[in-house]
Amino acid sequence: MDDDAPLFVISVAAQMAGMHPQTLRQYDRLGLVSPGRARGRGRRYSLREVATLREVQRLSHDEGVNLAGIKRILELESQVRTLQRQVDFLRTLMEPGRRVFAASASGDVEAVRPGVRTRSGMPPATSLVPWMPRQLTHRRIP
Repeated sequence: MDDDAPLFVISVAAQMAGMHPQTLRQYDRLGLVSPGRARGRGRRYSLREVATLREVQRLSHDEGVNLAGIKRILELESQVRTLQRQVDFLRTLMEPGRRVFAASASGDVEAVRPGVRTRSGMPPATSLVPWMPRQLTHRRIP
């Protein structure tokens, strides 16, 4: 099961986290835990969000951290996860034989082995790419 799949309605998520549903609504308004929404605009919580709710409760009750502090902790943990993914990606780029880069279809940098085409659907090297020098782009043509 995907930890990020929005599965649980607010009453179930509240029960799983040991909280009242109104507390979850307040946390959503404060931006502590922002669940997905169903078509009817009802909140849907994922397993990861329920785990975050449990962490919010632990920090609040066991550690005595106020909600502003908890929000900052969650933001910093998110930044750490993002940076760790970037470090892992950069480490793979530094592996021997992986120092050739290409642009993926989404525009992200992708490491490829020398002599290997990307699977991103990039046009072949013989494609014509229009280019105009920067100095000509500002001139008026009569």
